[in-house]
Amino acid sequence: MTGAGEWEPEAADLVRPYVITKGRGLPDEAELSLITLVTAAAENGQRPTRLSPEEQRLLDICSAGYLSVAEIAGHTRLPLGVVKILLAALTEGGYLITRPPVARAALADREILEEVLNGLRAKFG
Repeated sequence: MTGAGEWEPEAADLVRPYVITKGRGLPDEAELSLITLVTAAAENGQRPTRLSPEEQRLLDICSAGYLSVAEIAGHTRLPLGVVKILLAALTEGGYLITRPPVARAALADREILEEVLNGLRAKFG
Protein backbone atom coordinates (compact mmCIF):
# COMPACT_ATOMS: atom_id res chain seq x y z
CA MET A 1 0.00 0.00 0.00
CA THR A 2 1.27 3.43 -0.84
CA GLY A 3 -0.94 5.48 1.41
CA ALA A 4 -4.06 5.45 3.54
CA GLY A 5 -6.85 3.85 1.56
CA GLU A 6 -4.77 3.29 -1.59
CA TRP A 7 -4.40 -0.26 -2.78
CA GLU A 8 -1.65 -1.38 -5.13
CA PRO A 9 -2.19 -4.65 -7.04
CA GLU A 10 0.47 -7.37 -6.91
CA ALA A 11 3.01 -7.47 -9.70
CA ALA A 12 1.82 -9.71 -12.53
CA ASP A 13 5.33 -11.21 -12.84
CA LEU A 14 4.89 -13.01 -9.51
CA VAL A 15 1.59 -14.65 -10.42
CA ARG A 16 1.89 -15.18 -14.15
CA PRO A 17 4.18 -18.27 -14.42
CA TYR A 18 1.97 -20.25 -12.06
CA VAL A 19 -1.12 -19.22 -14.00
CA ILE A 20 0.51 -20.01 -17.37
CA THR A 21 1.52 -23.50 -16.25
CA LYS A 22 -1.84 -24.12 -14.53
CA GLY A 23 0.05 -25.29 -11.46
CA ARG A 24 1.80 -28.20 -13.18
CA GLY A 25 5.25 -29.26 -12.04
CA LEU A 26 8.49 -29.54 -13.98
CA PRO A 27 8.93 -32.63 -16.18
CA ASP A 28 11.73 -35.09 -15.59
CA GLU A 29 15.14 -33.84 -16.82
CA ALA A 30 15.56 -37.03 -18.87
CA GLU A 31 12.27 -36.27 -20.65
CA LEU A 32 13.08 -32.65 -21.59
CA SER A 33 16.65 -31.48 -21.24
CA LEU A 34 18.01 -28.23 -22.65
CA ILE A 35 19.14 -29.98 -25.83
CA THR A 36 16.07 -32.13 -26.45
CA LEU A 37 14.77 -31.42 -29.95
CA VAL A 38 11.10 -30.52 -30.37
CA THR A 39 8.86 -30.11 -33.43
CA ALA A 40 5.14 -29.90 -34.15
CA ALA A 41 3.30 -33.13 -34.88
CA ALA A 42 1.80 -33.61 -38.34
CA GLU A 43 -1.38 -31.60 -38.61
CA ASN A 44 -4.74 -32.83 -39.84
CA GLY A 45 -5.52 -29.44 -41.34
CA GLN A 46 -7.03 -28.14 -38.09
CA ARG A 47 -5.34 -26.14 -35.36
CA PRO A 48 -6.22 -27.02 -31.78
CA THR A 49 -8.63 -24.48 -30.32
CA ARG A 50 -8.32 -25.13 -26.60
CA LEU A 51 -4.76 -23.94 -26.12
CA SER A 52 -3.62 -20.95 -24.10
CA PRO A 53 -1.93 -18.12 -26.02
CA GLU A 54 1.46 -19.26 -24.71
CA GLU A 55 0.87 -22.85 -25.80
CA GLN A 56 -0.32 -21.65 -29.21
CA ARG A 57 2.84 -19.54 -29.57
CA LEU A 58 5.04 -22.52 -28.69
CA LEU A 59 3.21 -24.63 -31.25
CA ASP A 60 3.74 -21.93 -33.90
CA ILE A 61 7.47 -21.73 -33.09
CA CYS A 62 7.87 -25.51 -33.22
CA SER A 63 6.02 -25.87 -36.52
CA ALA A 64 9.05 -24.54 -38.45
CA GLY A 65 11.16 -27.61 -37.67
CA TYR A 66 13.24 -29.12 -34.90
CA LEU A 67 14.43 -26.68 -32.23
CA SER A 68 16.06 -27.37 -28.90
CA VAL A 69 14.25 -26.55 -25.66
CA ALA A 70 16.82 -23.81 -24.98
CA GLU A 71 16.19 -22.21 -28.40
CA ILE A 72 12.43 -22.26 -27.86
CA ALA A 73 12.83 -20.61 -24.46
CA GLY A 74 15.01 -17.93 -26.06
CA HIS A 75 12.40 -17.19 -28.74
CA THR A 76 9.54 -16.91 -26.24
CA ARG A 77 11.46 -15.01 -23.55
CA LEU A 78 9.59 -17.04 -20.96
CA PRO A 79 11.41 -18.67 -18.03
CA LEU A 80 12.95 -22.02 -18.95
CA GLY A 81 10.90 -23.91 -16.37
CA VAL A 82 7.65 -22.52 -17.75
CA VAL A 83 8.66 -23.47 -21.29
CA LYS A 84 9.54 -27.02 -20.20
CA ILE A 85 6.19 -27.44 -18.45
CA LEU A 86 4.25 -26.17 -21.47
CA LEU A 87 6.26 -28.31 -23.89
CA ALA A 88 5.64 -31.39 -21.75
CA ALA A 89 1.89 -30.67 -21.72
CA LEU A 90 1.82 -30.17 -25.50
CA THR A 91 3.79 -33.39 -26.00
CA GLU A 92 1.37 -35.32 -23.80
CA GLY A 93 -1.53 -33.85 -25.79
CA GLY A 94 0.00 -35.12 -29.03
CA TYR A 95 0.70 -31.67 -30.47
CA LEU A 96 4.50 -31.95 -30.31
CA ILE A 97 7.10 -34.62 -31.01
CA THR A 98 10.33 -34.76 -29.04
CA ARG A 99 13.56 -36.36 -30.12
CA PRO A 100 16.43 -37.05 -27.76
CA PRO A 101 19.64 -35.27 -28.67
CA VAL A 102 22.11 -37.05 -30.89
CA ALA A 103 24.46 -39.14 -28.77
CA ARG A 104 28.11 -38.22 -28.72
CA ALA A 105 30.26 -40.18 -31.11
CA ALA A 106 32.65 -42.68 -29.60
CA LEU A 107 36.26 -41.63 -29.63
CA ALA A 108 38.43 -43.33 -32.22
CA ASP A 109 40.93 -45.90 -31.02
CA ARG A 110 44.37 -44.31 -30.72
CA GLU A 111 46.16 -47.39 -32.07
CA ILE A 112 44.09 -47.39 -35.26
CA LEU A 113 44.77 -43.69 -35.80
CA GLU A 114 48.52 -44.26 -35.34
CA GLU A 115 48.46 -47.14 -37.84
CA VAL A 116 46.64 -44.95 -40.39
CA LEU A 117 49.14 -42.15 -39.83
CA ASN A 118 52.09 -44.54 -40.23
CA GLY A 119 50.54 -45.94 -43.42
CA LEU A 120 50.09 -42.44 -44.84
CA ARG A 121 53.65 -41.52 -43.95
CA ALA A 122 54.96 -44.69 -45.62
CA LYS A 123 52.96 -44.06 -48.78
CA PHE A 124 53.39 -40.29 -49.14
CA GLY A 125 56.64 -39.78 -47.32
